[in-house]
Amino acid sequence: MTSGKHIDCDKSGEALKEQRFHMLEDIARELAGDVVFPTNFDAVVALRKILQAPQLTIQDLTQALALEPLISAKLIHRANLDAGTDQNIVDLQTAIKALGLKTARSCAMSIVMAQLLGARGMAGLSEMADALWEHSIRAAAAARVIAANCTRINPDEAMLAGMIHDLGGFYMLYRAAQYEELLQRPESIRFLMIDWHESIGIALLKALGLPEEIISATEDHDHPRPPPLPPRSLRDIVYIANLLAGSHCESPLQDERQCTRDIEFFETAFAHLKPEIDALVQEMRSCFS
Repeated sequence: MTSGKHIDCDKSGEALKEQRFHMLEDIARELAGDVVFPTNFDAVVALRKILQAPQLTIQDLTQALALEPLISAKLIHRANLDAGTDQNIVDLQTAIKALGLKTARSCAMSIVMAQLLGARGMAGLSEMADALWEHSIRAAAAARVIAANCTRINPDEAMLAGMIHDLGGFYMLYRAAQYEELLQRPESIRFLMIDWHESIGIALLKALGLPEEIISATEDHDHPRPPPLPPRSLRDIVYIANLLAGSHCESPLQDERQCTRDIEFFETAFAHLKPEIDALVQEMRSCFS
């Protein structure tokens, strides 16, 4: 079921700009509140079952929630709020330990239930959402392995940054599902995501109260740049992980042939880490099998 909103994808010029401006206004109003939106339906359904398990440990909860980017972001924000200015929590396990298992599970469950309610209108976009979730898992795994093997950066922080780097894409799918004409024009949805998912993602992460170092690490992750080798920052890691996870050359500034060359370059440079990355991806997926 959709909300009955309309966007005319065949408009052009000033009329189209005005209509998209109104959609951005809708987004801005929503970001000002307590934002909850669906990501991957199957994962959220499985996560609800995990959260209901009577013998849930902090390790179990961390492993399961690491695959849900919105919940991860919200729990880290909540943990930082509770900690005040004394700490800067940047990884999920530390956030869960700080909140306590009972509070973390309760917060996660409330978000899961809201996500399930919001997923009703997104059935037509499930293929896009599934592909984006798979990309996010691979980016998270690549980021963790690269951080652990090639830098002194906290691997858990890198994994979180990799998982949430395209959170704006999930949000754009959720918003697009509320416009009936867009549901009939998947290419128009792709166009909107190409144009807006990075900027909306940054605004979303700020609205969610993520630490600035994580937000800045996700900026311009689809924009071409000189190969950052060796990686020296969290931003470098996210950029490389995004390409290793199969970047779809999303940036309008990026030539597709250059994107392919960049992917091939990093696949060669990090070929020795591929088995470890693939193993971690399988381990992450196994949470919901």
